[in-house]
Amino acid sequence: MLTVFHVRGTRSVRPLWLCYELELEIEVVSIDFSRAYRDTPQWRAISPAGKVPALRDGDLTMFESGAMLSYLLERYGNGRLHPKPATAASAHFHQWCWFAEATLTRPVGLHRILRAGNAEASVLVDEGVRKAHDALAVVEAALEASDYLLGADFSAADIMMGYSLGLLERLLDDRYPAIQTYLARVRERDACVRAMAA
Repeated sequence: MLTVFHVRGTRSVRPLWLCYELELEIEVVSIDFSRAYRDTPQWRAISPAGKVPALRDGDLTMFESGAMLSYLLERYGNGRLHPKPATAASAHFHQWCWFAEATLTRPVGLHRILRAGNAEASVLVDEGVRKAHDALAVVEAALEASDYLLGADFSAADIMMGYSLGLLERLLDDRYPAIQTYLARVRERDACVRAMAA
């Protein structure tokens, strides 16, 4: 049985959402998100970096949400929600998965710098917001002519992107109508609703 160690609103939404899309039987274990718990030897034995989520499949334990999606698709996807390997569509799929995490959400962490309260922090936050808008413009352009990142068909790249766009939702103004429509579309999926409610 697959086990997803979960905290509502975190990146654990990604593997839950994919498991529900693939109709996999899973156990959801909600954990304490406090720093004190995440620093315990018990949790660090599951997630060495102390992060959430974690996934257990038999003797295998994983602690990176994007890698979990890749593993779940390889092991249980049977060709679903992922293009055929070694094709242009597969290359674009991987590009969007990495973009969602490495480029789109990276500036989100800069809000923590603002807590420092100095002028340098404000400059960094402004730069982070600008970079976030640059990345959102790329996603907007990609979605102007299609329902999903890879065209007409939903894929796991949309799970990666849907979660990341949710983190940036407060930046989604009238410059991003395609993103707003897309985000509403992916959030209506039954698997997404279930993952967000877990």
